[in-house]
Amino acid sequence: MATASASFSSLYQFTNKALPRLREFGVMSYLLGLWLRLSFQKAGILCVRGGWPLPAVENRGGTVEAENCAFFSGVRLECWPGARIAIGNGTYLNRNTEVVAARSVTIGRDCKIARDVIIMDTDQHELPGSGPVAKPVHIGDHVWIGSRAIVLKGVTIGTGAVVAAGSVVTKDVPARAVVAGIPAQVVREL
Repeated sequence: MATASASFSSLYQFTNKALPRLREFGVMSYLLGLWLRLSFQKAGILCVRGGWPLPAVENRGGTVEAENCAFFSGVRLECWPGARIAIGNGTYLNRNTEVVAARSVTIGRDCKIARDVIIMDTDQHELPGSGPVAKPVHIGDHVWIGSRAIVLKGVTIGTGAVVAAGSVVTKDVPARAVVAGIPAQVVREL
């Protein structure tokens, strides 16, 4: 009897959560999400929205993971050998966002990342006398990153922070801070 009750409960939860989302975003968004999921080593339910070009994952031998997320057209994830990209539950990456990991890029839960954002943990070029420098990037939960912002290597963005459109983040951002400018500076606390 307990098994039937658990099954009914699961069906009820699916009906209350999944069906409204299917109506809102369409079955094709979730079918494309299943296709995109093949490029991930570990993934929850993915939703692809916004048309063409479809999101792309270029995995050169690292690990790309995402929980239940939405990816819009033109999103590009690039993961170098031995590197890791991890994206938390409820996060979305809007059109033409690029994430490049030579070492590690972690994006938390429920983050809203706008169009044309670049997040990278490397300079992507060698410096005289040494190879490319890579330092991990960590973005906390509930972070908003505005359109055309750039997040550079070695940066940690605290939980609940907001990065204004067009900002270049070169150093850590405290939790619940609003940063703006080039380089990004704290302009307000939330």
